[in-house]
Amino acid sequence: MIHGSSAPVESDTWQTLLARSVTDPAALLDRLQLHDSLLDPARGAAQDFPLRVPEPYIARMRRGDPDDPLLRQVLPIGEELLDQPGYVTDPLGEQHANARPGIIHKYHGRLLLVVSAGCAVNCRYCFRRHFPYDDNNLSTAEWQEALDYIRADASIREVIYSGGDPLAANDKRLAWLTREIANIPHVMRLRVHTRLPVVIPQRVTAGLIDALCGTRLPVTMVLHCNHANELDPSLEQAVHTLRSAGIMMLNQAVLLRGVNDQLEDQIALSERLADSGIMPYYLHILDHVKGARHFLVGDDQAIRLVGQMLTRLPGFLVPRLVREIAGERSKVPLVVQPVE
Repeated sequence: MIHGSSAPVESDTWQTLLARSVTDPAALLDRLQLHDSLLDPARGAAQDFPLRVPEPYIARMRRGDPDDPLLRQVLPIGEELLDQPGYVTDPLGEQHANARPGIIHKYHGRLLLVVSAGCAVNCRYCFRRHFPYDDNNLSTAEWQEALDYIRADASIREVIYSGGDPLAANDKRLAWLTREIANIPHVMRLRVHTRLPVVIPQRVTAGLIDALCGTRLPVTMVLHCNHANELDPSLEQAVHTLRSAGIMMLNQAVLLRGVNDQLEDQIALSERLADSGIMPYYLHILDHVKGARHFLVGDDQAIRLVGQMLTRLPGFLVPRLVREIAGERSKVPLVVQPVE
């Protein structure tokens, strides 16, 4: 995680919540009144990929329900440790696109900046759960080299803050980085990919708005919500604050077995997003990352599901069903036809 010298006082609340995230499987099971038979598998899988989940997200989970769709996204289980053919540590070939420390440059006209190695929540299906963050934790000099890389390539029109979660960096760091990027004439847009406001809505502060919106660059924020239950009033208020500052709000989700693979789940998510001022953007087929095979929804089921959504929702509320393939020039859409 990138650390600055100090953060505004108004950020203390979110930083405290982040620091107090639950990392012990026993504490999570106790908090949710779940059977201790889940404990040993959770501890075993957490040794490979640690548990991390903040209290504001836990508060939206159903007590006593091991199948709660939010819990399933974060609870380590024994299936993660099974060796599954075709499931690898770098499913998108990002280490080949890691052009220099801090930069992932896969597509023409845009690149990712690894602004922070830290996340507020460890999602069990994360395609970067094995990413070499230690090699992308930049010193001040290395940040200048990353900015020089952007300055030297006039084809780069958009910079995307990513991570980890870029909003795990403090406002001072984000403000400095945004100003530096805005001073590069050929960069025309800033995008922020984040899950932090979903799991800790208190992250959306006046300091964050100032850090992102204080330059000439229009800002788009792409949240990561997978289920309608993630959209509680505190997140809706945070989104209202972001939209009031002129930030375009989009959502990308991952199609996950046992979480959001039913038609009513997807309809509820799209409608709740729209009611909150967030437009559905992408619905991703699961990346074949080691440890996540149990979340897979097959292509035929995914295509039929989105085809059914087309008959139930206006087109602008139906996300594009896509897959990301290592080496391709963009995300690859799956062809969907309306299905009754």
